Amino acid sequence: MARASSARRPRVLAGLAALVASVAVLTSCIPMPPNSYVSGLFADGEGPNIVRAEAFMGLGAWWDVYDWSPTFTNGAARLGVADVDRLANAGVQALYIQTATYRHPATVLDQSRLLAILARARARKVKVIGWYLPQFLDAGADLHRMVAAVRLGLDGYAVDIESTDNPNVPARSLILVNEMRFLRTAFPNLPIAAVPVTPVLWEELNRGWWPSFPYREVARFSDAWMPMAYWTYRAAGTTWRDPYRYTAESVTRLRRNTGVPYLPVHPIGGLSSLMSAADADAMNRAMTDTYAIGGSLYDDVSTPAGLWPSLRQFRRT
Repeated sequence: MARASSARRPRVLAGLAALVASVAVLTSCIPMPPNSYVSGLFADGEGPNIVRAEAFMGLGAWWDVYDWSPTFTNGAARLGVADVDRLANAGVQALYIQTATYRHPATVLDQSRLLAILARARARKVKVIGWYLPQFLDAGADLHRMVAAVRLGLDGYAVDIESTDNPNVPARSLILVNEMRFLRTAFPNLPIAAVPVTPVLWEELNRGWWPSFPYREVARFSDAWMPMAYWTYRAAGTTWRDPYRYTAESVTRLRRNTGVPYLPVHPIGGLSSLMSAADADAMNRAMTDTYAIGGSLYDDVSTPAGLWPSLRQFRRT
């Protein structure tokens, strides 16, 4: 499998720049200022920012609290500081690590261990992006954990958007938007990613999950979107089991729904334990054709060792 060349990142940014230019012509927007993707589409400089979005560029790996937290797993965590070296050697450019869970009272789980992972990642030039799964029941409770993690000096934060614990959909959407707004206001320079269920699932396969999702509102406060494009959940032989189509549709539908044709998107494929090298190739072709800024699988602990050489093509630097 050919590895990504050093020219890949300029090509990706050039492709996005071409999309930006076409939108400027179609909408008669004024020329975009440096570092802004969305001048003329959002007020007051809100929306994806090219500098902040780079935090989510390239090949990523995902850890949840079941993987790395001794406290949450009663000492049975499988991953730790040494695994940062393994990921760096595999070509991973960003580690996405769950910093807390509503299933445990800790604001930040195993903070000293998390800081050691962060330090080792910095030494190996791997970005560390924290993530959290809000319940959207109590914005204060959700934000308490996210803010505490951000203050540790992470390279960015990703909000996992899938919980239906709040059955009131309009209220759930309002809490989500308010949480995203708070993070952007409190941390104006923080790279923020929205990690939603793919629009393919919400629009085609389970329309009752989150109808009327507030795509445009969330886009005001996010720098990148990372859809959970898990085609491996789909039945073999069906339309949506195709990794190329599922990935490409996840990217293009997000751009349509947010109203940002050049939205920075980093699709998450998986489940990784069910993927093949051919699947990774198809996913990468979709990412390349749609100018995605990177890609990853969920999750690291279940990724077959033999798959990592194929995943190196997800790199974007």
